[in-house]
Amino acid sequence: MSDTLTLDVIGRRVEVNGEYATVRFSGVVPPTAGLWLGVEWDNPERGKHDGSHEGTVYFKCRHPTGGSFIRPNKVNFGVDFLTAVKNRYALEDGPEGDRKEQVVIIGNKPVETVGFDSIIKQQSQLSKLQEISLRNCAVNCAGEKGGIAETCPNIRKLDLSRNLLSSWDEVIRMGDQLKHLDVLNLSENKLQFPSGSPSLIGMFSALKVLVLNRTGITWAEVLQCAPGWPVLEELYLESDNIFISERPTDVLQMLKVLDLSSNQSVGENQLFLIAHLPRLEQLILSDTGISSIHFPDAGIGCKTSMFPSLQYLVVNDNQISQWSFINELDKLQSLHSLSCVRNPLTEGNKDAQTIRQLIIAKIGQLKTLNKCEIPLEERRGAELDYRKAFGNEWKKAGGHQDPDKNRPNEEFLAAHPRFQLLCLKYGAPEDEELKTPQPFMLKNQLLELTIKYPNQLDQKVIEKKLPVSMTIQKVKGLLSRLLKVPVSELLLSYESPKMPGREFELGNDQQTLQFYSVESGDCLLVRW
Repeated sequence: MSDTLTLDVIGRRVEVNGEYATVRFSGVVPPTAGLWLGVEWDNPERGKHDGSHEGTVYFKCRHPTGGSFIRPNKVNFGVDFLTAVKNRYALEDGPEGDRKEQVVIIGNKPVETVGFDSIIKQQSQLSKLQEISLRNCAVNCAGEKGGIAETCPNIRKLDLSRNLLSSWDEVIRMGDQLKHLDVLNLSENKLQFPSGSPSLIGMFSALKVLVLNRTGITWAEVLQCAPGWPVLEELYLESDNIFISERPTDVLQMLKVLDLSSNQSVGENQLFLIAHLPRLEQLILSDTGISSIHFPDAGIGCKTSMFPSLQYLVVNDNQISQWSFINELDKLQSLHSLSCVRNPLTEGNKDAQTIRQLIIAKIGQLKTLNKCEIPLEERRGAELDYRKAFGNEWKKAGGHQDPDKNRPNEEFLAAHPRFQLLCLKYGAPEDEELKTPQPFMLKNQLLELTIKYPNQLDQKVIEKKLPVSMTIQKVKGLLSRLLKVPVSELLLSYESPKMPGREFELGNDQQTLQFYSVESGDCLLVRW
């Protein structure tokens, strides 16, 4: 870069020895001669000052050590889009070893990009490229007008993360030439967004996935640009310091996935502003600091009209410490999957399995918890254990086996909003169930079970007393000796008189009868 730089460099993104910065000043810095660039580093630890030198303020930084003065010849201002494409993919621009197939992350999804092996087969026909990664390639602009459309118009998936783009206008110039573009990753570009009317911000007519992690975009800018994304389905805004300030109106109506991770300003009241996005299926709120949520339009046992399509919620790494948060999630109409790890409610010295069972019991429609499927038998066991665990509290609060006398107080119902429903499902807990078992007494740990053989009608039905702590594997071993049948051929399930007509598989050999909530009076079904 020559020493004849103009003020046009102000605001440009630059790279210096692998570190990224924004130019804030261009000029002379006495007493030294020659031209200097004043830059504000993305990493403030890389700098030495706040833009001042010997008492004179040349530019300002957000951090006291975020600035440096650098000679222009030490700075990389980057290249245009096509130059970067040809440097990475074109056959004539480098030895074979320079390009390899690689996997990049678009949002949360791995995407295999086209590398040298594929390109050599196509004899460097860039027009056939559909998936391109230009991550960390110092791209700073679209380049010559019409050049992208002429050279590689068929790009569908484009990774432009960690480049030197500084203006959304340059992104628009690229998008206008890529009519088939449906996935775009712009993460880690510090972009300036337009302040004009929506009609001036460009149209990405086919774009379905947009990744803007760590770009510094604001919520107002999202809504301003959103008319240009008419069919957008996935939007990733991680670590953008987002504060949701207004409701999306006539924009983002096709959105299915929204990632707001690591935006510490996002809170309960802000979520209500996006609660009526009609197609939103997945909401990622990891590391936002959220600790509470309440749906005021739905009472105990009712469903909220908010987030009508939400199926998957991620609230990892937050400050959730109260069961009221979990209770509220049961009000969501469509919630099937929840990820809720590394929260005060779930961490510390607490038993992970017990916490899991409580969450399952409290959210009735949940099918997956922390990426682990909830089998039917686990749900039944969790709900029966919950019914027993809080049965005495229910009675003290006014609960009763007689429906006409069953009037638990509001405090209990607020803390256990599904308890009444579980009583309808399994029957109210009997006094015998709620007695505290005497420890270390074998008779209090034995289950009286009937054993039947549905496929072997000539086998005699027997009665057996088995310890509640007995594993399924040991039960199979016992039956194998009785029946003279190899353990590997035995399949076990059970029926309960409390759930007539339903059969529950005992599929995990390492779990106990107690885990599956097998009770005295149940019938063990054996097949081979």
